[in-house]
Amino acid sequence: MHNQIKEIQIEEFDLSLGKMRIMNMNRVLQVEKSMRLHGQLQPVVARVHEEGVQLIDGFKRLYAAETLLIESLQCHLLEVDEDQAKVLLLSYNWSSRSLESYEEALVLQDLLETHDMDQRELSRLTGKSASWVSRRLSLIGKLDEEIGTDIRMGVLTSSHARALMRLPRGNQMAVARVIRTHSLTSRQSDHLVDAYLAAEDQRSQQQLLEAPERVLYRYNENDLPVQIYDPRLSGYGNQVASGMHEVIAGMQDILKLLENPRMKSLHPSDQMLLSLWIELMQDGVDALSHAIHNLQIHKTQNTTQR
Repeated sequence: MHNQIKEIQIEEFDLSLGKMRIMNMNRVLQVEKSMRLHGQLQPVVARVHEEGVQLIDGFKRLYAAETLLIESLQCHLLEVDEDQAKVLLLSYNWSSRSLESYEEALVLQDLLETHDMDQRELSRLTGKSASWVSRRLSLIGKLDEEIGTDIRMGVLTSSHARALMRLPRGNQMAVARVIRTHSLTSRQSDHLVDAYLAAEDQRSQQQLLEAPERVLYRYNENDLPVQIYDPRLSGYGNQVASGMHEVIAGMQDILKLLENPRMKSLHPSDQMLLSLWIELMQDGVDALSHAIHNLQIHKTQNTTQR
């Protein structure tokens, strides 16, 4: 496979393979922050074809470069055909695990439909088992099209999809709306779907969707039942209380890691990569501190008025 590295102008890239990627703005912002601090650390990957330079890997780097007004990117140019490019789109992201299951499903579905392949050929081409191919394709086959759109837009995740696909298509959107409205984690989504399937009738299902907190906040991060739900709080009040519980638990976990003596033996490359996360965490701490300060002012004002 002949290849070379060249400097390619941003506007020259063909982004047609981007339709099989999920727009995750949080990840784009992370890459943008890294590129602002360190520049482009790795070349993007593309292939040369009759219509120009088709991007295979590096979509987040390209979107970040556009925001940063970077005019060109270092690009690893390959001479491969289109079906090979799509398989490479999968393989380049397997080691970093940066491709969601639904994105893998989109690539497999495209190969199935546009390159006249069957599941056995997909298994051979990707080096994955037939059951792996079947599971990925079922993410598309068993989901409502609107949910597929939400996943591609980054509103829902592949983990949410795995929970929703256990429901009949006609019930998926109603449950998905609750997941979006309450910003549920994949684990909470699983609990919600379990409760929805266990409901005795449609009325019970509707009541669950109108007040999902009675189910959601009975579990901690280890999936063990706890009594977090407080009947004195509203639904949103319970959501805030549960979020605070998760933040406190997360803070305790990260403090244990940061205070571990092994932190002093981190490789310089680890330190460089972790610096981005430390900055993001510091930004989050500052924003949380500001929000809490505003709440304290509001509470003081209310006490004074009384």
